[in-house]
Amino acid sequence: MQSKSYVDACIRKLAMLAYEVELRGSLNILDLHIHCENFYAKLLNCIYGFSLENINAIKKNADGIDLVDHASKMVLQVSATATPAKIQSSLSKDLTPYAGYNFKFASISKDSSALRTKAYENPHGFIFQPTQDIIDVKSLAAVIQHLPLSKQEEVYKFLQRELPTEVEVAPSETNIAALIQVLGAQNLSVGGQDGTVEPFRFDDKIAFNGLSFAAELVEQHAIYQHRIEKLYASFDEAGQNKSISVLSAFNGAYLRLSRYHQADELFFKIVDEMVAVVKKSSNHVPISSEELELYVSILAVDAFLRCRIFKKPKPTLRDHVAA
Repeated sequence: MQSKSYVDACIRKLAMLAYEVELRGSLNILDLHIHCENFYAKLLNCIYGFSLENINAIKKNADGIDLVDHASKMVLQVSATATPAKIQSSLSKDLTPYAGYNFKFASISKDSSALRTKAYENPHGFIFQPTQDIIDVKSLAAVIQHLPLSKQEEVYKFLQRELPTEVEVAPSETNIAALIQVLGAQNLSVGGQDGTVEPFRFDDKIAFNGLSFAAELVEQHAIYQHRIEKLYASFDEAGQNKSISVLSAFNGAYLRLSRYHQADELFFKIVDEMVAVVKKSSNHVPISSEELELYVSILAVDAFLRCRIFKKPKPTLRDHVAA
């Protein structure tokens, strides 16, 4: 689950940079274009292990290319102009010192899928395969998605340093973080089930919502529902509507995420979002990732059984007869 979080954060950072480059370029504000030369050198070095350097730091306005890696024999142009003509212009430059080098083109603001299908003249013998050597945010996101977790974290931390969020919202206390503290102090291996699960057949709801992997969690954690009920009751003694606020937070996450996800993916996305909420809370007491995910999953299952997340199946004729 951490992997998805790193990838999603990296994609957001790169997409926001691409959008800002495009917007500022339309206003003829080109400071980010210059910054992106150094940024992409460091980013590609981080992702691929290259040793790219900015040629313009040595020779101002180098013709046709911006970055070079002599060890890997590679040159790269960084550009917000993603057109076949731009690439062809670069390939046509007389760059004799780099004969036989691999040429790459990085589009910093536009999707370049169409550029990879074009044919280009290569009069100076660069090594250039458009399908592999034309880079954009989408292709980088795909690469990051398949990196090992430790490498994804490295790329994420690099992007956090290079592209910090300008306005940081001060963390505030949340009721779910307070509830996690109470839940974490309990021994869940003792007396997990204090009664029976809520009266409707949750296996019908599981089938109705197409859950498979998440169904196992529901079945495992349903035994804690009565314990959660008692925790909510004691929790509310500290303040009116505190338990309602936690369940509303789960419901809000469900409603937002259900626009883009469904079934198992939706369930785990809800857990991911609520884990992130807890981590950002000023009253969060750090615990292991495994424990935090367990406690949030238990609360998510409780919200599922209370029908605050996922749809409840409509009553059948069999249900009416049984009633």
